[in-house]
Amino acid sequence: MTYLAARTPVHQGPAAWAEILGNGAQYPTLEDKITADVVVIGAGFAGLSAALRLRQLDPNANVVVLEAARVAQGAAGRNSGFMIDLPHDLASDDYAGAGDDQLLTRLNRQAIAFGAEAAETFGIAPAYFDKSGKVNGAASAAGDAHNRSYESHLRTLGETSEWLDTQAMHELTGSRHYASGLFTPGTVMLQPAGYIRGLAAGVATHANLFENSAVLSFARAGQSWCVKTAKGQVTAAKIILAVNGHLESFGIAKGRLMQLFLFASMTPELDNELRARLGGADRWGVTPSDPMGTTVRRIDTGQGGHRIVTRTCAVMRPDMQASAGDVGRAAKVQRAKFAARFPQLAGLKMQYEWAGHLCLSLNGVAVAGAIGDGVYSACVQNGLGTARGTLTGMAAAETAMGHPSEITQFFEAEAAPKRLPPQPFAKMGANAYLRWKEWRAGAE
Repeated sequence: MTYLAARTPVHQGPAAWAEILGNGAQYPTLEDKITADVVVIGAGFAGLSAALRLRQLDPNANVVVLEAARVAQGAAGRNSGFMIDLPHDLASDDYAGAGDDQLLTRLNRQAIAFGAEAAETFGIAPAYFDKSGKVNGAASAAGDAHNRSYESHLRTLGETSEWLDTQAMHELTGSRHYASGLFTPGTVMLQPAGYIRGLAAGVATHANLFENSAVLSFARAGQSWCVKTAKGQVTAAKIILAVNGHLESFGIAKGRLMQLFLFASMTPELDNELRARLGGADRWGVTPSDPMGTTVRRIDTGQGGHRIVTRTCAVMRPDMQASAGDVGRAAKVQRAKFAARFPQLAGLKMQYEWAGHLCLSLNGVAVAGAIGDGVYSACVQNGLGTARGTLTGMAAAETAMGHPSEITQFFEAEAAPKRLPPQPFAKMGANAYLRWKEWRAGAE
C-alpha cells in the first residue's frame, strides 16, 4: 500500500521563538538512498522524543529523523511554551478533565521528567526548560469563578495551588487587568525553539537528522517501508509518524481530525525605560481562567530578550493552511488585548505575528501507538503539544520496540477519534463556535 502526502506543512508568519535566538545548527537535506531500522517523520516534540526514546531502548538502533522545514521553524517553535503537568482540557470551562485526571497528571509528569533528563543530558540552557510554574489569571467575576472551581478540583486530586489577589497579580505582571490568579508550581516554562534545538542536537549525536526533507510518500517495499522525499529516500522496517494533524495528509484518520490554528504576537525587546514603565517580574506566564481567553508570557534575556508574548484567537482550517487574513485579524485582537492589560505600553508595535497549527479530535483522544504493520503514530495532541507530544512520541517508540508501559497502556485504551460532521458544515460550525467562545471569554 502507498500513502501519498496530499499536502506538506505551510506556515504563516515567522517562528518567533527561533527568530529571537538567531540562527541554529543546520542539518543536511536528504539527497541519497539510505537505510534505517526506524524512520521518524517529524522533528518536533513528538518526533524528537520518539527518536530519543528509541535510542534509550536500543542504543544500537539505526534511527533516521526527517523534518519538513528547519528544526524549530514548524509548530514546535510556534507554541506558547507551557509544559503543563495538571489537567488542562481546552474543551472544558475550567480545564478540569472528564477522565482520570490523576492518571493524566502522572503521565504528564513523566513527560516533564523525560524532558528534564534530556535537558540535563544535552546541556540545554536552564532558561529554556524553566521549572517556574504558571498562573491562571482571572479578569472578571466569571473568570474568578472558573479559577475557584479549578482550585476545588485540584484539591480533590491532592494538588497544591496558591491563590493570588489583585495586588499580587499586579506585582507579578505589572498589570492591573487581573482581579486574581491561581498559581500552580508544576508547569515548565519552555523557550520552545531553544529546547527543541537542544533536543535535536542531542538526538543528532546518535541518529541521522535531516531537515528541509518533507516526506511525499511511503509505501511497502517487501518486508520494509520505502519513505520518499523530493530528493532522497529511506528504506526502514518501521515508521513513526510524528506529524500531528498532518496524519490526515497521508489519508489516515481522514474526516476525524480538527485542524485548528492559534495565533500569537511578540513585542520587540523592551528597553530599560519600557521595563521601568511596565514594572512587575521579568519572567512569568499567565494562562486565562477561560480556556478560550488570552495567554500572556513575559520573558527575559535568558530566553531571547525582555519581551511579552500574547496568544489568542482560533480558527478551523481543514486544508491546514492559515491565511494572511487570519493572522491579520488575530493580530488586531491581540493588540487590543495587550493594550487592555498594559495601558502603560499601549501603542507598542509588535515585532512578530504568526500562526501555529494544532490538531484536536472531537472526543479528545490522541492517535498514538501501532496503526499498521510496522507503522506507528505519535499524533493528535489536542492542543497540548509539549507534554502530550512528548508522551505520544514516547508511546510510539515504546510500542515499536515492544516495550509496554503505563504510557503505552493509556494510549492503547483510548477510543478512535470520532468522525466529524461532513464539510463544509464541520468548518462552519466549528468556526462559529470558536467565535462565540472567544466572545464569551470577554476580558479573560
